[in-house]
Amino acid sequence: MTREPIDADEPDTSEASASGSAFFGRRKGKRLRPGQEARLATLLPERLLPDPRTDRAAYGDLAALFPHAPERIVLEIGFGGGEHLAHRAREDRAAGFIGVEPFVNGMAKMLAAIDEDDLANVRLFDQDAALLLPALPDASLEAVWLLYPDPWPKRRNRKRRFVSPGTLSEIARVLKPGGLFRFASDIDDYVGWTLVRAAAEPRLAWTARRADDWRTPYPGWPGTRYEAKAIREGRVPSYLGFVRVDDGAGAGR
Repeated sequence: MTREPIDADEPDTSEASASGSAFFGRRKGKRLRPGQEARLATLLPERLLPDPRTDRAAYGDLAALFPHAPERIVLEIGFGGGEHLAHRAREDRAAGFIGVEPFVNGMAKMLAAIDEDDLANVRLFDQDAALLLPALPDASLEAVWLLYPDPWPKRRNRKRRFVSPGTLSEIARVLKPGGLFRFASDIDDYVGWTLVRAAAEPRLAWTARRADDWRTPYPGWPGTRYEAKAIREGRVPSYLGFVRVDDGAGAGR
């Protein structure tokens, strides 16, 4: 799963998930403060989406999962500390946002933003996004964001990367025609990995026409702490965008 290093204590990602899912590593790092524990106990159950393995029917109408009728619904996979998700939810309260993050410390930070900024338009999923995607209806999302996912740089671990033909196929399925899949990373190898696999998905077309299209942050981009750290350390982020097209319409990109 994608995540940001939220505190000095990073989650140990050396242990593979016993379930065979796309999420690897333990779910909790630095000890939580009492206020964070309280929000996890009280606020999280109010905002948490049902487990699709036991209540798949709940996902038949995504708009019904929100207290308002959202004009559009956006998914962020692995929101890390929640800076980007909270920023988007504050600026577009007419939309509904689904945020996925298995790491408990990241979820606690996002709950603080929801509580402090009254973000009623956010719903949360605290398990692997690979469990959620198949439950979402066809053409139900305006956008899917995957920002600074774990790169798994060692060759033997690259199969753990979230981007795969299977996940891209699911992302293409749930996007509306004209919907966007956005992927940001500071790891060149993962950027190339994603471009190659997205090129093989006929329903996704890369939107770039010139170099600045992938060097320039997305409109309204608030930045993240992980990105700032990457830039300080000399790594250059790439901002990829793909649009959902009809099957075969992306040929010749």
